[in-house]
Amino acid sequence: MAIHSPDALTRAGLASHLQHDRRFCETSADQADVTVVVVDTANAATLSLLHSLSASSQARFALLVGRQWQADIFAAVDRGVRAVLWRDSFTPAAFFQALLTVARGGGSFPPALQGTLMRQVQWTHHEVLTPRGLTASGVSPREVDVLRLIAEGLELSEIAEKLAYSERTVKYVLYGLMKRLNLRNRAHAVSYALRTGLI
Repeated sequence: MAIHSPDALTRAGLASHLQHDRRFCETSADQADVTVVVVDTANAATLSLLHSLSASSQARFALLVGRQWQADIFAAVDRGVRAVLWRDSFTPAAFFQALLTVARGGGSFPPALQGTLMRQVQWTHHEVLTPRGLTASGVSPREVDVLRLIAEGLELSEIAEKLAYSERTVKYVLYGLMKRLNLRNRAHAVSYALRTGLI
């Protein structure tokens, strides 16, 4: 874990908490599983700060926010925010739980921010993706159908018959998907679909 705080006293307090739990050790930001960032108000400047702290596109942040949230939650998640804790309700137990959740690949947000994020996801799905025939994964329903049938062991001719497409269309759909997602072959495409929960 790494800690970024403009306030030396807050930083020392967080570091002390980490020292008393063997599951965590403080390290540099470029080697940390999770970076804890302390801000008074989460806003556009916070998003810029997160960008400057990102050692990679895989950076994960837990924000300890003092007063209020004024940032775009969708943009914050895009910048690597995986947990938000309010300073006025901070407890060591909640802090450690949030860090463990983020380190394991999960997220932990206060209910109000979760609701805002869900509304933004829903709006994006309905207003941006659906009109273009896409899902949140960037894979169209037609592509998902083809992948599901390949996973069931059907040949391209059988898929074409089942979906009422020509075999050429099925090949076109599969080729377009594999090229767009850099998938090597059908097995790789099915593996990707299973791994990402598409099928």
